[in-house]
Amino acid sequence: MSVGSAQKTVTIAPVRKSIRVKANQSRAFEVFTAGIGRWWPKNHGIGAAPMQEMVLEPRLGGRWYELAVDGSEATIGHILAWEPPHRFVVTWEISCNWKPDPGPGSEVEVCFTAEAEDTTLVELEHRLFERMGAEPGAKIRKDVDGGWPGVLALFKAEMER
Repeated sequence: MSVGSAQKTVTIAPVRKSIRVKANQSRAFEVFTAGIGRWWPKNHGIGAAPMQEMVLEPRLGGRWYELAVDGSEATIGHILAWEPPHRFVVTWEISCNWKPDPGPGSEVEVCFTAEAEDTTLVELEHRLFERMGAEPGAKIRKDVDGGWPGVLALFKAEMER
């Protein structure tokens, strides 16, 4: 930044969460992605109508969206990296008011590391909140910092069924 510049670059710390599941790496990746509709909380929707199902299209450029009971769809993000069974990265196109927002959102990376034949470490990093602006970014960061542990617990419960 040059001296006398009126703009200040804001950096908001990423949210990092991890959980261990009793499953091999491929199964953990599969349940987290293709099986997201089985475990994602139905009350965590962003659309105008109640959520029927959460969908993650399993490919680079695919959408992450929710399908509502009335047939409408609300886009959560798009897949930026797709490397089964190791990792994927998606955009998070949700405003700090929990509404769809195709603007410059944050992003989420989920990595799956085999620790043993039947144990996988799942690490989630939600980052780049500053793209949303200082105040909105700080608000959504606080919200997801409190929300991701419960979502990951639901994923783990599905893995242990």
